[in-house]
Amino acid sequence: MPDSAVHGARPTPPTAYRWTVLLFLSLAMGGNYYIYDSIAPVADLLASQLGYSDTQIGWLYSIYNVSAITTLLLGGILVDRIGVRVAGLVFAVVCLIGALINASSGSYPAMLAGRFVLGLGAESLIVAVTTALAKWFKGKELGFAFGVNLLVARLASVAADNSPTWAQPLFETWRGPLVLAVAAGAIGVIGAAVYWVLETRAQRTYELGQAGGTDTLVVADLFKFTRSYWLMVGLCLVFYAAVFPFRSFAIKFFMEGHGASRELGGFLNSVLPLSAMVATPLFGLLVDRVGRRALFMLAGSLLLVPAFVLLVPGLGVTPSLYVPIALLGIAFSLIPAVMWPSVTYVVDQNRLGTAYALMTLVQQVGVMVMNWSIGAANDAAGASVSNPAGYSPGMWLFSTMGVVGVAFALLLRKSETGPGARGLETITIRTPATS
Repeated sequence: MPDSAVHGARPTPPTAYRWTVLLFLSLAMGGNYYIYDSIAPVADLLASQLGYSDTQIGWLYSIYNVSAITTLLLGGILVDRIGVRVAGLVFAVVCLIGALINASSGSYPAMLAGRFVLGLGAESLIVAVTTALAKWFKGKELGFAFGVNLLVARLASVAADNSPTWAQPLFETWRGPLVLAVAAGAIGVIGAAVYWVLETRAQRTYELGQAGGTDTLVVADLFKFTRSYWLMVGLCLVFYAAVFPFRSFAIKFFMEGHGASRELGGFLNSVLPLSAMVATPLFGLLVDRVGRRALFMLAGSLLLVPAFVLLVPGLGVTPSLYVPIALLGIAFSLIPAVMWPSVTYVVDQNRLGTAYALMTLVQQVGVMVMNWSIGAANDAAGASVSNPAGYSPGMWLFSTMGVVGVAFALLLRKSETGPGARGLETITIRTPATS
């Protein structure tokens, strides 16, 4: 006889019910991923039809990071106070409002406002969805549930990158693709609304888990972290500052710097999230079996340098655009798969929230600065379809980020193979915290 019958406790939700919940939470998350990535496929149209400079396009991403940093500093206070059910729907609606603002006016201040609103809603929505998953899934199921959730979110990114192919008629003007992003945001709102209904019904019948507190930044803990942790923070900074801003400009860069079609540029940009969908879980399983986490982070960092060098226009060393993109795809899958779980080895359990919040904050700052820097570098060098070489300074800047990443990874490897190592190179399997 089940314990619930003996003690009179309510039963836990059936498996089918919980995976239905996961589906609609993932749809809510996918909506904001699509909206975020909807700018890259239309970047050249913003330039040609609305007269935006690359610096202005860069700020469309950087302003998102500004609002994301604001949200992170607030922590999960709103989610904790109003609950994940309400928070999920509210923040999904905020994302939709941001998409509506972007599609409604070609005014640059309005476009900036829309991206800022998106950042406020999207980052808070991610916190709400993450917290909700912890209520519904436990133990080994939790990791898989997070993986499925991320899979759907990355599918949305792939769909946005490839929208020039499957939604080609909409790309006659800048507004068409952004209206499509509004539709994606509406799907996200529907997902959040259905989750509201599912949780409300479940609370009447089933016993739901208690979600843990959201990550908040505890200043006093900053002085207690190990050298290995700070080296991973540095690696996190340069890795994401290279990859995410590259994706921001990639489609426009492939078109103007390498003569690719919009459809090919969108596909090449989608290879990164597409490869991560498949390879990240596999790399995670591999590292659990063989250890050598610092070594794997070094290997991933080493791939960044030749990948960006091969993309420098006019250098004459690019055998095919698929080669550097394949290298970036491996790095984009490998480093996150190893880095985020590795934090649990070098940080005490009671300070993991602060550790992850700090890494995320540093990541957002790096991406914000780099998005603006790449746009400014492109403009300063006159990057355009008539001057492909104008994109070269940006690619060299990305390559420099790769070199700095290699330096951090080498120092981390040295730290974890000498006295005071915290176990990154061992094969002992520990349950990673989510990030």
